[in-house]
Amino acid sequence: MFEGRVRRMKRWYLVHTKPSSESVAQSNLCRQDYEIYLPRLAQCMRRCGSSRERIVPLFPRYLFLRLNEGSQSLGPVRSSVGVAGVVRFGFSYAVVADKVICDLRAREEPESGLHRLAGVTSLLPGAPVRVTTGPFDGLEGIFERAAGSERVVVLLTLLGQDARVRVPASSILPSHAA
Repeated sequence: MFEGRVRRMKRWYLVHTKPSSESVAQSNLCRQDYEIYLPRLAQCMRRCGSSRERIVPLFPRYLFLRLNEGSQSLGPVRSSVGVAGVVRFGFSYAVVADKVICDLRAREEPESGLHRLAGVTSLLPGAPVRVTTGPFDGLEGIFERAAGSERVVVLLTLLGQDARVRVPASSILPSHAA
C-alpha cells in the first residue's frame, strides 16, 4: 500500500562558502532551485571620519540550504560556484533543525529582513555613554567605536586629558538611560 509513495522530507543543511562568496553561492544555488537562507546583519562601520551602515552575513562564510530529499541531491551543491563544501560531522552531513531557522527569521526586522545586534553596537559614534562597572564606573564619556564583538572604545576625560579606553561592551549604557 505504501510502496508507491515516496516520502519527501525537507531538511536544512549548513553550507560552507568560499571567502566573501556568500552572495555568489546563494545566487548559484537559487538558480539550481535550492531554497537558501542567508541571514544578514546591519553593521555600523566607521571609515574616514564618517559612519555608515554596511550589510554583512550574520554568519560569515556560511549559509543554510533546504533540500527536498526525495527530489534533490547535495552532490551539485558541493561543486557550485562560491561553495567550499557542505558541513559534515564525520560521514554525516550536519542537519540544522527547523526551529533554528524559524528562530533566526523571527529575530529579523520585519521591514528590512536584517538582524541588528542589541545594546551598544547600535550606538552611533559620538553618543554620550556612562561606564557602569570596572575601574571607570560612574564616568561619562563619548562612544567612539566597537572594538571586536565584546569590547568598545570610549573617549573619557581623565586627569584633564581625553583618553581612549577599551572597556567591555556590557559595561556601558547610553548616558540618558543610566
